[in-house]
Amino acid sequence: MAITHWRRTLTTFLAAGLVAGCAGGTPETTDVKPQPRAAGLAVETVVAGLEHPWDIGFLPDGRILLTERPASFRIVGGGTAGEVRADLTDVFVSGEGGLMGLVIHPDFDRTREFTTCQTHQDGGQPVDVRLVTWRLSPDATTATRVRDLLTGLPISTGRHSGCRPTIAADGALLVGTGDVAQPSHPQDRRSLGGKVLRLDLHTGEGRPDNPFASSSDANERRIYSYGHRNIQGVAVRPGSGQVFTAEHGPSGFDEMNRIRPGGNYGWDPSRGGTVQTYDESVPMTDRDRFPDALLPLWTSGETATEAPSGAAFLDGTQWGPLNGRLAVVALRGQKTLLFQLDDAGEKVVDLTLPTELNDAYGRLRGVRTGPDGALYITTSNGTDDRLLRVTFRA
Repeated sequence: MAITHWRRTLTTFLAAGLVAGCAGGTPETTDVKPQPRAAGLAVETVVAGLEHPWDIGFLPDGRILLTERPASFRIVGGGTAGEVRADLTDVFVSGEGGLMGLVIHPDFDRTREFTTCQTHQDGGQPVDVRLVTWRLSPDATTATRVRDLLTGLPISTGRHSGCRPTIAADGALLVGTGDVAQPSHPQDRRSLGGKVLRLDLHTGEGRPDNPFASSSDANERRIYSYGHRNIQGVAVRPGSGQVFTAEHGPSGFDEMNRIRPGGNYGWDPSRGGTVQTYDESVPMTDRDRFPDALLPLWTSGETATEAPSGAAFLDGTQWGPLNGRLAVVALRGQKTLLFQLDDAGEKVVDLTLPTELNDAYGRLRGVRTGPDGALYITTSNGTDDRLLRVTFRA
């Protein structure tokens, strides 16, 4: 099928605004149209004066640890954002790369450990993207590097660096990675780029029940799904363990995907290895080349570019009719999308664009659900960025 015909076909599916993929990968259209409407949200600024805050971690004492992409940690409490001293001189800050995703370890109370995604340089030259485990001091003023949990994730100029870590329901470390705009990475199962990884949080090795656990290649053993372009949001659905990702498309065709173990999501800018350039005219989900490729649960379509970043579920009765929705924040779109999913996680049944967050705070990068049940969102405008706290007004 010609690319233009594929785009035209998908645009027909998108007449109603959404495309869903069921468990078998069969497309399923819906007449739900995304419309901006008031959602009853209250938005307050927790702290301002930040610079490209990327991710959010909640500490047991109620304070919040933030990463800033230009390579700094911030500790937030009492309406202020203090500096956390750490040796971050090896972070390669360029384009989309720098100090990125963050997860607080489930045993932080005992170990005070957390893990980051960061781009790494040596002598000013980019080396790789890596996962680094840190230990926060008891007074939260310094962070000391404990170990490089995983090295060797690909890097280029900083473009499409990913990189979002999230703890799965079973304690595994899920990491959404970018393809670093290199054509072969998404379909190459020896590469860690353009993937969802599923790792042991303490060793960085692939989990023994991963889909390619019997492979002789250590990188392939770490892979949970592949054929992705640039994942910046990974969310685990409470009560089910279902995994969803938010992913940047080339020009339009941003995606939200339900992740299946071993699934190929069909992005191949190498055209089956026939071109050496990064060909972004190919479909995000190329079912001509990969008939079993899994379709996105939702796509922004040909004409809309949202640049979706973080993703998190609203969880708790305090959210009223919004309880259980998947919140996906957008950079270029400067909005938050609230997806209502069916119980099976195979269909979007409603999509709300809350006006309270629609083009109101600029570019939105990170989103996490806090222990208080509120939604915390970071802006990414470059100057006077904010950490926002979002709640539902009954």
